Amino acid sequence: MKTLRFLALAAALAAGGAHGQVKDKAPVDAGPYVPSPQSVVADMLKIADIGPKDFVIDLGSGDGRIVLTAAKVFGASGFGVEIKDNLVKESNEAAKVQGVADRVKFITADLFKTDISKATVLTMYLLPNTVNMLKDKLLTELRPGTKILSHDYPLSGWIPERYVQMDLEDKVAISGVTTTLIYLYMVPAKVGPAWTANVPVAVSKEPIRLNLKQQVTRVSGVARVGGRDVPVEEGKLRGEKLSFRLGVGSKSYEFSGTVKGEAIVEGTVAGPGTKGAWTAALAK
Repeated sequence: MKTLRFLALAAALAAGGAHGQVKDKAPVDAGPYVPSPQSVVADMLKIADIGPKDFVIDLGSGDGRIVLTAAKVFGASGFGVEIKDNLVKESNEAAKVQGVADRVKFITADLFKTDISKATVLTMYLLPNTVNMLKDKLLTELRPGTKILSHDYPLSGWIPERYVQMDLEDKVAISGVTTTLIYLYMVPAKVGPAWTANVPVAVSKEPIRLNLKQQVTRVSGVARVGGRDVPVEEGKLRGEKLSFRLGVGSKSYEFSGTVKGEAIVEGTVAGPGTKGAWTAALAK
């Protein structure tokens, strides 16, 4: 897998992370890196279902093996961000030797200031403070549906799409344990607070008002149906895909749709004796 600096762990945690830069402070160098097994790199990328159409960005790319493997094995393109000039040079040379320099590159840069908006898959093996300092950047810059792979450390408050645990003897030298954790996340769309929804008459004869509250991938709130407020239940976002449940009277309806900016389209609603389409627009 990719690399993580542990030799200066205490100092790195205090300063904000292994590869990070805290706002205007200088980048933190947390010491030598220790490469993880190449086989785990491929396994990690398989979890994200990497393919030729993907653009992979690796934050804290070390010797470049994540992006190089994504290109050589899976046909993807992308770039790596690293603070050590010698590792960036080594990675770019490796890209030439492996015949993928036309699709990948490595840059010396501050990962907090690097434009990551082009990524379809973003990978990182960073210390916990740095991982969570990146949360706002990930939500702001990455497009809905972008996959995030985090090695060992989760994004607090996010619900992973998938969680994989492996046991590797090689990890003992790095962290003192064999456990390797891989978290796969998907960047959610942004759901505005108030929507006007047109639904099948079986649900409501009039448009309903959805007042939604988003917490990363979780959605809650209330719907105004027939003059009564009913809770939005089991609401979640998977990229642009929104789903939730409404209990109207004695009946329960399952909603799903695609969030496209100020509209929810391609909506379907299903319930007892009912299956139809619905759409919504941001309330003005």
